[in-house]
Amino acid sequence: MIGTFFNVGMILLGCTIGTAFKRGIKPAYHDILMQALGLAACVIGINAVVQRMPQSKYPVLFIVSLAVGGLVGQALDIQGHFDRLVKRFSGGNLAEGLATAVLLYCIGSLSILGPIEAALKHDYTFLFTNGMLDGITSIVLAATFGFGIAIAAGVVFCWEGRIYVLALLLKGALSTVLLNEITIVGGILILASGLGLLKIKQINTLNLLPALLVPPIVIGVMQLF
Repeated sequence: MIGTFFNVGMILLGCTIGTAFKRGIKPAYHDILMQALGLAACVIGINAVVQRMPQSKYPVLFIVSLAVGGLVGQALDIQGHFDRLVKRFSGGNLAEGLATAVLLYCIGSLSILGPIEAALKHDYTFLFTNGMLDGITSIVLAATFGFGIAIAAGVVFCWEGRIYVLALLLKGALSTVLLNEITIVGGILILASGLGLLKIKQINTLNLLPALLVPPIVIGVMQLF
């Protein structure tokens, strides 16, 4: 868990630095930061999909995942509950920033493979690298949305902690095939978040989060036959 603690610490440090910058930044600079962050999210999402799609053993699974996950998320109204909860404690567009932060921090190769490598091989390289990247991202996010972005650090701790524990319990059961499919779906969600930040298309990204649960279920069932 050393790598996860480092990752969380870098996010908190980045949020602190970004919040200090926020006080002296004019609205025009906030806008350009939003645009830069939106472009970065789009590129990260597209890169994840392009890298993993050629390795996919189930080329249409991401479509099924998004469709089924979207229906479940819409029925549960995850986005609505999240927005109302954040607005209860904070004004402005923090909810949008937090949703983007959670996706950027948690849905990526480093944040998924990092805890697995740490659990199985005691190799913290991925998590240390991810921590540095998240720290820089946190500066931009906090400078745009405020210190409330630090809430995402708790989500990262739970996310990476669970993967770490699952990797210890399951060991060989976590296949490359499964990680590929999850990363493809995650990349699409990050791209959707970027489109929202750029105000190209506002997508209820959080309602699509259950899509991440579909690949493990489908692949698990298929392996039984």
